[in-house]
Amino acid sequence: MGGISIWQLLIIAVIVVLLFGTKKLGSIGSDLGASIKGFKKAMGDDDKHEKPTEDADFTAKSIAEKQDEVKKEDAKRHDKEQV
Repeated sequence: MGGISIWQLLIIAVIVVLLFGTKKLGSIGSDLGASIKGFKKAMGDDDKHEKPTEDADFTAKSIAEKQDEVKKEDAKRHDKEQV
């Protein structure tokens, strides 16, 4: 004796579902699974010594190029406001 029986576990499960709802429990479960998967991936990445990959395929721009791009976007926005 002294252990938790199946009926006690079932009552606890029903109370938890009533308190949190199935949608909230599902989202908590998926978040927990994603975090565990990310943790395992990070631990595996430490073991491997591969060259880093780029996050996106774009070229780096200088500050002058970025300013020119912003000016063009402002001009387009200004043209749309006049129409």
